Amino acid sequence: MKSPAFDYIRAESPQHAFELLAQHGDDARVIAGGQTLLATLNMRLSQPALLVDIAGFDAWRGIAVEGATLRIGALTRHSEVEASPLVAQHAPLLAQAAPHIGHRAIRNLGTFGGALAYADPAAEWPACAVALDATLVIAGAKGERRVKAADFFQGLYTTAMQPGELLKACEIPVTAEGVRQDFSELSRRHGDYAVAGLAARAEVKGRTLSDLRLVFLSLGDRPVRAVKAEAALQSGAVDAARLDGADAALRAELDPFEDLTHSVAAKKQLAATLMRRAVARLIEETR
Repeated sequence: MKSPAFDYIRAESPQHAFELLAQHGDDARVIAGGQTLLATLNMRLSQPALLVDIAGFDAWRGIAVEGATLRIGALTRHSEVEASPLVAQHAPLLAQAAPHIGHRAIRNLGTFGGALAYADPAAEWPACAVALDATLVIAGAKGERRVKAADFFQGLYTTAMQPGELLKACEIPVTAEGVRQDFSELSRRHGDYAVAGLAARAEVKGRTLSDLRLVFLSLGDRPVRAVKAEAALQSGAVDAARLDGADAALRAELDPFEDLTHSVAAKKQLAATLMRRAVARLIEETR
């Protein structure tokens, strides 16, 4: 299937893009990497009258450490995040997650901000952003505003961005001493969407976890934080009994959707397996 006809304008500046979006409203779509949009166009799931290309905003790409914050521009490619020494040092969760995103060709073209703004609950970056307590920088004609990742993702393909706004950057607190991070997912084949995935981070002292975040992907309409399982794991040193308690808490609080190949019970089992594996890796003495 081929995409419907549309007009195309390469925005000369952010202000130009905001003007175009204000003028055309719901008839306009923004394109940067295009790895999701082009597929929806070809399947006619999206039929805009105008594509506004923002790929030329060089100031909106790149990775830098600013004080205690790792800042990733929205137009930074997935592969750049994957290969960045700064990301590996200050947000290793992202470095672990990156290879799970599609295939190399997709990572070479797709953008970090595009994946966050699309808010696919099966995508890796949204879950990582919530686990890392990231802040999303949103730009509009009237200026910038910042929204915590936990508040940014509001439902299936739905975010806190208002019409005419664009995602400009993601700001992540740099990893403090003693904090460990772990990402894993389960899929039918490499490159497929995950059946279930987990972004985890915690401050670790021996077998004790604190400031723990367990954020699942593909198990709801947005990244799902398992707060009851977190509480069960943080009430003392992790042992078999505590893991069993967290397992029970996790299964009780998750409410995943059934799909064509996996039942609700199967998805809860996969989530519990991911949690147990992540906790084991977090408390390993040698990493």
